[in-house]
Amino acid sequence: MLRYILIVLIAAMLLACQKNDIATEIKPIEVGIIQLKEQPIAMEQELSGRAKASVTAEIRPEVSGIVKKVVFKEGQKVKKGDILYEINSDTYKSAYDGAAASLKSAKANFEALKLKKARYDELIKFEGISKQDHDDITAAYLQAEALVGEKEAALNKAAIDLQKTKISAPISGIIGISSVTEGALVTSLQSEPLTTIRAIDTMYVDLSQSSNQLLALRKLLSERHIQKGSMEVKLKLLDGSFYKHKGVLKLQEIAVDESTSTVTLRAEFPNPDNILLPGMYVRAVIEEAVNTKAFLVPQRAVLRDSRANPIITIITEDNGTVTKIIETKKAVGDKWLVTDGMEEKDKIIIEGLNRINSRSKVTFVNVTDKYIGG
Repeated sequence: MLRYILIVLIAAMLLACQKNDIATEIKPIEVGIIQLKEQPIAMEQELSGRAKASVTAEIRPEVSGIVKKVVFKEGQKVKKGDILYEINSDTYKSAYDGAAASLKSAKANFEALKLKKARYDELIKFEGISKQDHDDITAAYLQAEALVGEKEAALNKAAIDLQKTKISAPISGIIGISSVTEGALVTSLQSEPLTTIRAIDTMYVDLSQSSNQLLALRKLLSERHIQKGSMEVKLKLLDGSFYKHKGVLKLQEIAVDESTSTVTLRAEFPNPDNILLPGMYVRAVIEEAVNTKAFLVPQRAVLRDSRANPIITIITEDNGTVTKIIETKKAVGDKWLVTDGMEEKDKIIIEGLNRINSRSKVTFVNVTDKYIGG
């Protein structure tokens, strides 16, 4: 019996030693970690909008008549002062010549009365004429002077009308399609423009921002570590590419559109290659704010706990692991913008998360460059 008990004790001791050996053989789990630094992160907003010419001029005739000549080529660039249309000027030339003749006659009459008045002014001093005669010549002289002014104004108007038979470009830009041809009758200040010139070397983009987005931005700017952005604007074209020139936000409408609950923002862009055309639909990315102390964490390093809180898993000083709840603001590409819950010293596990638990011991390899770049 004693012998049997000794055998059992020896077997138990051997089994315990074997279990200890197995326990000591368990190795720490190797994981990949990243370490991040706080950095200023631009907080962007994407808005829709349409491009429009910075300056637009609708061309209308200021005198009536028959179009004698269309000088320009549609779709071409014109310069300020270039002649666009010529209206038959015969009637206006005749009116000008008549006004010039009337002025010449009025001036001749005025000069005669001027000399006569000078003589009467001398005679009245010696009572060589009656006061009535002197008053009459003075009145006639003043009437003749006024008539000269009237005829000069008529001649000036006739000259302006004659000049307006040649319709010139008020601005430089690209000219559109002509609504009339040679031989068409046009009338002074008609409602339909003859053509339109658009200056597109510089373009405006009018963007729509909801009032809710505007309020959210104001709330954001009141938070700590948040500064107002540069308001630099990037354009995303319909084919998904980005326009190579950046723009600047110039103004914000002070009123909210009652029908859409939006406000209009206007950005200005250089357009040297005429890529942007009036009416073009675009998407604009605006840098509205900058978080001066934030992290960009790869999304694969962020999990969710049972309450759907975003969490990261970090390595403790004794090579254990622990989870931390973080605050994510938005996705930036394949990363989360994290504004709270992290420190630069954190060793964040990004590889091997599925092989560890809260009791695991780990060793790690720094793979920051693989995910962040270095």
